[in-house]
Amino acid sequence: MAFTAADVKNLRERTGCGMMDCKKALTEANGDMEKAIELLREKGLAAAAKKSGRIAAEGLVVAVKDEAQKVGVVLEVNAETDFVAKNDKFVTFVNDVAQTIIRENPENVESLLNKKCANSDLTVEEELRDKILTIGENMKIRRFVRLEGDLVTYVHGGGKIGVMVQFTTDVADKEGFDAYAKDIAMQIAAVAPQYLNESEVPEDVLAKEKEILTAQAMNEGKPANIAEKMVAGRIKKFFKEVCLVDQQFVKDNDKSVAQYTSDTAKALGGSIEITKFVRFEKGEGLEKREDNFAEEVASMVK
Repeated sequence: MAFTAADVKNLRERTGCGMMDCKKALTEANGDMEKAIELLREKGLAAAAKKSGRIAAEGLVVAVKDEAQKVGVVLEVNAETDFVAKNDKFVTFVNDVAQTIIRENPENVESLLNKKCANSDLTVEEELRDKILTIGENMKIRRFVRLEGDLVTYVHGGGKIGVMVQFTTDVADKEGFDAYAKDIAMQIAAVAPQYLNESEVPEDVLAKEKEILTAQAMNEGKPANIAEKMVAGRIKKFFKEVCLVDQQFVKDNDKSVAQYTSDTAKALGGSIEITKFVRFEKGEGLEKREDNFAEEVASMVK
């Protein structure tokens, strides 16, 4: 599989490695991006690359909740340019779609499109078509998650990141709990955990991480028995990076998120458990359209 200069640039952005190292890794991996990342990690040259890849599409992420119904939603709607994300009509439409999801509880995006849109006589699909025509850009409702219960929602960067966290709690002090819950949502926005706890990490992900860490240790010239102990230690570090409850709490590095939760529950005279979280980052995993300006001008002249 051949690769291009753009692939080398992409690999460099994803791993932080030098241009020549990236070129060598892609050559060795026959152009396979994920394999090249693995090879760079095995050589100890790259940290774990986020699976999401480049953040490249435009649009808006919203996270809203209905206090009375105890229902919340995180929603991403994509557009072609960042300019549209600031358009009042687009922002209103995205928030109306979020309210539709809260009210109608659709199974998926396809089902959502057929629902009557909040604050409109049209369906969500008809409203979407209307906005495409009036704003003049292609738009797509990409994904959403709807949760019920004790929730907190948080939006960062004007719609770049949306977070929703679900808790099980019997704490009576609502103000104290809300302050704690916002801290947890901000932690998720800032540090981007991939899983809630160690038991949520899939077996294949753990096996692949152990394989890479073992190769790293062997490449450092360590004997097998020492390499095994090093891998065990590094897996603990891996959990602290990817699992929310194991992460260092950003506001107090002496505590983990689990310890902060436990301390807060004790102080507020009740129990708190984080049961689920959702984190959407605008455009993650999508490639941005790269227009060729010369071709565009030529097509206009024709």
